[in-house]
Amino acid sequence: MRRITVWTIIPVLMLVASGCTLKGTVKQFTDTTSNVTGTTSGHAWWNEDGLLLPEHKAIAFATYNEANLEQDVARGQGEYLTSMGTLLGVASDAQPTFQTAAQERFSQWGPADQQARLAQLRAISR
Repeated sequence: MRRITVWTIIPVLMLVASGCTLKGTVKQFTDTTSNVTGTTSGHAWWNEDGLLLPEHKAIAFATYNEANLEQDVARGQGEYLTSMGTLLGVASDAQPTFQTAAQERFSQWGPADQQARLAQLRAISR
């Protein structure tokens, strides 16, 4: 009976003695978690109304429609390539030139690196 009491009291004393440290550790952990989730959860991509900010529309579109966009670029035409051009600010009358240039550079695309591909399409659109 005496052994059970000692083994019960020791953990309780350890928890009570480290109360300040435990509270500080929990606060530090939750603060860090909220900082990380605040910067990585996409809040910077959205406005107050929940709409995607204009500067992020092209990367979101390219990421979500990667396979279809890749097929359109390979063909040099298509609704996904036209939409990407529009998101990048290509005027309607300049779309054929943009699409041809994108098709010509398609062979230079390496493995699926969305950032590099978007950078190439942005360069073509200017």
